[in-house]
Amino acid sequence: MKKILIAALFLSAFLPSQNVFGQTDTSGRTEIYRATHTKTTELKHTKLKVNFDYQKEQMNGEAWISASPHFYPSDSLVLDAKAMLIHEVALEKNGSKSPLKYNYKNDMLKINLDKTYSRNQDYTVYIKYTARPNEVKQVGSAAITDAKGLYFINPQGKESGKATQIWTQGETESNSVWFPTIDKPNQKTTQEIFMTVPDKYVTLSNGILKDSKNEGNNFRTDHWVMDKKHAPYLFFMGVGEYAVVNDKWRNIPVDYYVEKEYEPYAKQIFGNTPEMMEFFSKRLNYDYPWQKYAQITGVDYVSGAMENTTSTLHSAMAQQKPGDLIDENRWEDVISHELFHHWFGDLVTAESWSNITVNESFANYSEYLWNEYKYGKDFADYTLMKTREGYFRDPSNVSKDLVRFNYHSREDVFDGVSYNKGGSILHMLRNYLGDDAFFAGLTDYLKTNEYGTGEAQQLRLSLEKVSGKDLNWFFNQWYYGNGNPKLTYSSTFDPVKKMVTVSIIQNQGQYFQFPLAIDVFENGKPSRQNVWVAAKSKNDFTFPVSKSPDLLNIDADGILLSEITENKTPDQYFLQYTGSKEFLSRYKAVENSVDNAAKNATSLKTLVAALKDSNFRIRMKALSGLDFSKPEHQKAALAEVEKIAANDPKTLVQSAAITALAKMKDKKYLPVFEKGMSAVSNAVKGASLGAISLIDPARISVLADKIDLDGASDELISQLLPIIVKNKIEKQMPAIASTAAFYPFIKFQNPELGASAEEAFNWIMGSDNLKATENLTKVLTQVKSQIGQNPQAKMMIVQILKEGLGKKMQVLKANPSSPTINAQIDLINKAIEAYK
Repeated sequence: MKKILIAALFLSAFLPSQNVFGQTDTSGRTEIYRATHTKTTELKHTKLKVNFDYQKEQMNGEAWISASPHFYPSDSLVLDAKAMLIHEVALEKNGSKSPLKYNYKNDMLKINLDKTYSRNQDYTVYIKYTARPNEVKQVGSAAITDAKGLYFINPQGKESGKATQIWTQGETESNSVWFPTIDKPNQKTTQEIFMTVPDKYVTLSNGILKDSKNEGNNFRTDHWVMDKKHAPYLFFMGVGEYAVVNDKWRNIPVDYYVEKEYEPYAKQIFGNTPEMMEFFSKRLNYDYPWQKYAQITGVDYVSGAMENTTSTLHSAMAQQKPGDLIDENRWEDVISHELFHHWFGDLVTAESWSNITVNESFANYSEYLWNEYKYGKDFADYTLMKTREGYFRDPSNVSKDLVRFNYHSREDVFDGVSYNKGGSILHMLRNYLGDDAFFAGLTDYLKTNEYGTGEAQQLRLSLEKVSGKDLNWFFNQWYYGNGNPKLTYSSTFDPVKKMVTVSIIQNQGQYFQFPLAIDVFENGKPSRQNVWVAAKSKNDFTFPVSKSPDLLNIDADGILLSEITENKTPDQYFLQYTGSKEFLSRYKAVENSVDNAAKNATSLKTLVAALKDSNFRIRMKALSGLDFSKPEHQKAALAEVEKIAANDPKTLVQSAAITALAKMKDKKYLPVFEKGMSAVSNAVKGASLGAISLIDPARISVLADKIDLDGASDELISQLLPIIVKNKIEKQMPAIASTAAFYPFIKFQNPELGASAEEAFNWIMGSDNLKATENLTKVLTQVKSQIGQNPQAKMMIVQILKEGLGKKMQVLKANPSSPTINAQIDLINKAIEAYK
């Protein structure tokens, strides 16, 4: 699962003492011990026959559940079956059915078998039922915003421009909405599904499409077969009018299911998948273990993406056009994340939600591994930096163990600890053990537990088995403890002995032990010192030097997950930038210089040097710190920035350079900006449009139509929103709606942008624009589960919705014959209702 936290960006600065990720207990602990589900039954095979009622948004199903007692003899079968109508339950033997007594209560179906069965004595139970996802009572979480399990998207086709689709979302325990099962991660079963659908739709499920049968009356039944065991939460169905683009890895089919308008771009979006499969197979020394690999997009998907075995479901946000893809494929990390789950999560599955780290931490770290292989270590280190920022963003994360047996809700473990911190910890573990031992340990873990379940202790045992090293200390503090080192440091120089003593002080409650890289700079050059920090408040390390060091760079290799208090001067940051090879050290130096370049010549010098950095993220960061209204900035950097705006190989850097030049409001750059409006890149177009708006605003209305903002990045939307609102560019109103929805929260972080977002909100609510209203109410409904129990945030959202409703009522009064205004009013009322 790749979570997408829609609200996190906007809410992180709002009421920082509140936990914005939906935990009701900021420590993540309760008095309840969350035991692994007790296995009384062993699922063997699940056979389903289903068809869909698009009018009622229900599914008619038949299930054949083959099982046996797990160990102890049993005369009953207990299944999860949420919000269903149960029509028939029988024992099937040799093709004949014998009715069985059953009790269905509180979403649990208890079936009395015909006798007491012993271990490994199989039986098959037949169940005829109706799945009713709209009757489900359970709610979603910050990571997975809904828990209906089965989703009908625009089923009657009433929403123009929106595809009609059906897709499922099982994690954590929601697939039992559409088929009876034991909906726990420590169950594994083979499966087959017969899906009857209108002929115009394609289908997708786990495994291989064995055959298709014409049923007449424009209906067809597809038979999908998965002959390898996997967990019930990984079962999947997808139905819709998709374009299917075929690819392959070795002899295994690799398919991309996209909405038809994105068919020409499918291989640009997903086309690195076969290379990823080859890389991961070799890196893990374990070939991709499944029969096929398909990826499908879902409209209105309730999270980011989900690793359903052989059939990954992606949010429609994955679909991008050339104007976005030329800047960067912003979905590539998600693609690698979900693919890696097919080893860590699907092949070996977390035996309980408490141990979700053996699924999600690895998928998180796969993003680093792929970027390192494909684009280089600097590129991957940026991924690591953003991952850590995600962990530190939520203050409550510091109090949560990585392996958590006392969570409030199983949904709560899908957070910045399980993903971000867990991935960072794997990076530390890899660097401690070395690549050979680390990856050999992962191979052992996979082979030992394949098609079964795993937990953190089994990972430890495999790594110890291969490396010969004891790792209890590491797992106790990083997996079964919480927090991270918070470090300060000082140094003293002995001019007689020519020695420097560096003191590392830990300032958190529980002390950690860890390896640490310290760069000692003399005469502009670093000397790397690798030390071992013991679990105590203060550690002293002494190194030979010729003079008092010019700079000490603590955690110079960027490996340690820690918070380090720095007191470096601009001169030292310049030295750190020019003398360090590691991306994180260089980026931190530039980051500090951005904050100080307006008042310090050395900081400006650092930015100028960074304009030629090999890493485009550092070049972009340096450009953000330049202010060409200042003569000294013009003298130091203008000529170089002009070259970058015209010729940098990365369009995102060109865009940043154009934005820097625009601040001068100089008409001589109009030809550069006009040329930018003809670029393929949306980032370059957006920056150029922003620049022209400052010099020749009368042209904006015409030029703004040249940018396709459907699915554009948040950064581009935020950049263009003030221009779109100021010039009332109606065509782009739907594109800015999802940002405008958060205007009260944006004001806390960026008052100027917040004011524009508020104006956008009022513009949308005072208009008759159905698509913009749909986008706005959709995002506010989705965010409900992410804000958790924060009453102030809830109150604020309800208040703005009510104000918006009042504006729409005025639109109705002025234009009672509008064909869409009543639908917009209904959408707002439904959003308000969702918060009650």
